[in-house]
Amino acid sequence: MTPLEKAGVLVEALPYIKKFYGKTVVIKYGGHAMINDQLKQAVVTDLVLMKFVGIHPVVVHGGGPEITGMLKRLGIESQFVGGLRVTDSPTMEVVEMVLGKLNKEITSLINRLGGRGVGLSGKDANLIIAAKKLGGEQQDIGFVGEVTEINPGLVETVLKEGYIPIISPVGVGRDGESYNINADYVAGAVAKALKADKLIILTDVEGILENRHDPSSLLSTIKVQDIPALVDRGVLQGGMLPKVDCCVEAIRGGVNSTHILDGRVPHSILLEVFTDQGIGTMVAP
Repeated sequence: MTPLEKAGVLVEALPYIKKFYGKTVVIKYGGHAMINDQLKQAVVTDLVLMKFVGIHPVVVHGGGPEITGMLKRLGIESQFVGGLRVTDSPTMEVVEMVLGKLNKEITSLINRLGGRGVGLSGKDANLIIAAKKLGGEQQDIGFVGEVTEINPGLVETVLKEGYIPIISPVGVGRDGESYNINADYVAGAVAKALKADKLIILTDVEGILENRHDPSSLLSTIKVQDIPALVDRGVLQGGMLPKVDCCVEAIRGGVNSTHILDGRVPHSILLEVFTDQGIGTMVAP
């Protein structure tokens, strides 16, 4: 890239830097972007850059593949009901261990690249209050939780002091139990509680596809009122449903815009926040 082209990129980014200066952006970090070292570096670089230009990123990370891998190494079979991992006490211990390790790795990389990251569990200062979630047909699936309350005070303090919070999606019950919670739902609830300007969900697909076998059928924008019809037509199904659900919940809670992006694209966050075109699918009010 020539110096002139670099200048053009900065000029294009300027109005977006002004628009989002001082605003909070919640990013759900998961999928291939957490496994591939090059993508991991790109995501964290995006976060650090955002912070340096006055935007406040908040990260909620997943860890499903890593949890499955660790359970397999320990000889514990993974079981799923309706897409939810059956989580007994030994599995919950592994979940907390793996998520804690991932949280520290992300925090460390942010610090290494010049940012100031702070790792948080949903159990810290009762950040995420959870209740037991049942599987299909009211089936008991163990320590799987759903968010009942977000206490954002700790995150707000961390942001105010100039740090990037990295949140592990483990919640605490009213009686002190630990709960494994879907990171998509945690990200949506955190965005709502913080009154974030934007929610970004990184996935392993291009966005929402009209035809999931055809990448060119990407829907760049869908509206909340269109979602039931997309579900009926089978456009929205499987793992995309909780992502769309948390976008809708965030929008109804006052978040201005929500985006489902392909985390396999290097610097996808910067492309969405700082360029005219953006990428992926925006779920709009």
